[in-house]
Amino acid sequence: MQMTGSNQPGAVPHEARPWSQQQLEQADSIVRRLQQRIAKATQQRRCCKVRAMQHLLTRSRSAKTLAVERVVTHLGKNTSGVDGVIWKSPKQLLAAVQSLRARGYRPKPLRRLEDTGRNALAARPNRGRVGEA
Repeated sequence: MQMTGSNQPGAVPHEARPWSQQQLEQADSIVRRLQQRIAKATQQRRCCKVRAMQHLLTRSRSAKTLAVERVVTHLGKNTSGVDGVIWKSPKQLLAAVQSLRARGYRPKPLRRLEDTGRNALAARPNRGRVGEA
């Protein structure tokens, strides 16, 4: 008797990721290599090259995947971000990777704070947890 996908015995995986460990390692090597190239071009003062590679890095699928993976695997993974959303399912993770775009992002205006001392911090707009990662 042949078993199909829905009739296979065993437990359902608790937290399935839409990407494998091998894919994450490959993405990590791509991002690290690009970061090293950016650092080298910065030392050589090749500003146009740095800008072009930063453009590549911020728009690469590998960097976006690593950013989302970093958010969902750290200790605060069950805490919602500024947007109030918690990513649980693989579909939500893929949607999060695809939704990370520079186009269409409008930061909120800065809150004006009075400088009440030498260690006063100024508030700044926030893109959420992934924008920080």
